[in-house]
Amino acid sequence: MSETPEAGPLLRTLRGENLAHRPIWLMRQAGRYLPEYRELRAEKGGFLALVYDTDAAAEVTVQPIRRFGFDGAILFSDILIVPYAMGQDLRFLVGEGPDLSPRLLDVALDSLVAVPERLTPIYETVAKVKAQISPETTLLGFAGSPWTVATYMVAGEGSRDHHDTRALAYRDPGAFQAIIDAISQVTIEYLSGQVEAGAQGLQLFDSWAGSLSPAQFERWVIAPNAKIASEMQRRYPHVPVIGFPKGAGEKLAAYARETGVNAVGVDETIDPLWAARELPAGMPVQGNLDPLLLLSGGPELETQTIRVLEAFADRPHVFNLGHGIGQHTPIANVEALLKVVRGWSR
Repeated sequence: MSETPEAGPLLRTLRGENLAHRPIWLMRQAGRYLPEYRELRAEKGGFLALVYDTDAAAEVTVQPIRRFGFDGAILFSDILIVPYAMGQDLRFLVGEGPDLSPRLLDVALDSLVAVPERLTPIYETVAKVKAQISPETTLLGFAGSPWTVATYMVAGEGSRDHHDTRALAYRDPGAFQAIIDAISQVTIEYLSGQVEAGAQGLQLFDSWAGSLSPAQFERWVIAPNAKIASEMQRRYPHVPVIGFPKGAGEKLAAYARETGVNAVGVDETIDPLWAARELPAGMPVQGNLDPLLLLSGGPELETQTIRVLEAFADRPHVFNLGHGIGQHTPIANVEALLKVVRGWSR
């Protein structure tokens, strides 16, 4: 896909411009806190049915842009589409979360039969969203990072401490490396398909990066993310990659230096002043308001929003939460946040 000349403030920031007014989007901005989303979700039934109805998924992606005018639209999908395409069955159980089978605790990786056509509808959603949004709104594609995706593929479900996956990585690092490599390769092709369909930027979600020791973090987080970022930049040098290793803590600085991502997401547990000091000079950052502050609202929301904005004043900064917006977040609080961010300038 050739580069288009239009570049809104989010894309410009991710490419390294330090704009006076900060672009803003929110992780999980297309979701259950919006009444229009809840209405459509009820109509479509299950979560996976909503993801695979490309008209509905595009509508969900655009809903928060229509309501709030965010600077970025992020594709409505799920990180587990990759293992689904790799041959695992995927269900979302009410009240229990995702269920993948067969688990890679029980079967070998090479026993899975890939179903790559399960990725195609996602590209169709991207194209439909791109046709509906203005050139000023940056369309973000995404994927889960290999470590996080592997935790679900191995255990077959989410878990608190990823015991089974971490144990497998220690017990049989060769077999686990093969899993990581396979996920990485499918992810590269999946992200490439999103770019070809119209995505202008990409985010890698490593939601469970915080469960690893420093040495394991180097091998299972930094190394595969570096491989993906390098290949995406080789194929699409105009498409910035945001890396978001939630829970990385002090390992975030090494992640930012060594993965080669264009921008780094900062979660709410990290002091923004520390991040501004320790991350590579001039590197765009994204974050990092606590989602619970947005849920709670009140004067502290404005105080802490300004604190984040001021901490990152000397570098390119995309305002965002430190993780996904909560489903019970009042619409009025989102509107109040937008008023503060859009009224601030460096």
